[in-house]
Amino acid sequence: MTRTVYYTATTLDGFIASAEHSLDWLLTREADHEGALGYKAFEKTVGSLVMGASTYEWVQRQGEDWAYDQPAWVLTHRQLTPYGGRDIRFTAADTDGELRALHAEMVAAAGDLDVWIVGGGPVAARFAEAGLLDEVVVSIAPVTLGAGMPLLPAHVELVTREVAQNGEFAVVRYDVVRPDRD
Repeated sequence: MTRTVYYTATTLDGFIASAEHSLDWLLTREADHEGALGYKAFEKTVGSLVMGASTYEWVQRQGEDWAYDQPAWVLTHRQLTPYGGRDIRFTAADTDGELRALHAEMVAAAGDLDVWIVGGGPVAARFAEAGLLDEVVVSIAPVTLGAGMPLLPAHVELVTREVAQNGEFAVVRYDVVRPDRD
């Protein structure tokens, strides 16, 4: 069964990026991508992905090629520069109905694999509030920023399923509590 998973990293005080959209706090941390709840195993479970415009622009600012082979959606109202030859779809999906239709497209594209909410927090919050988020996997770094882009700016009830240490990170896998399935 395809699940919709928000797989991300956060600071101890709950920010995924600084107020300036910087991930410097993350890029200097030690993690084993093949270790407990690491990225290498996770990426094999992803059939499609979605992100917000800020995350997409951050990826472009890194100056590297698009790292994903899966179909990708970017939630945006802006005109963004596409990566040539990649299956990247730009959409606003402003209403819950539009978000549900978009989610159905992403699930169909994922096949037997999962949908990954890459970021940011407001995107994950929209999916959670629409009852479309199934799982949150978060790597918690031993650093605080004091302000920035929040991890998940919505009320979401979670059940802890797994806790591990990976390098400097405490990693927690949560199931989202949803009345329609619990």
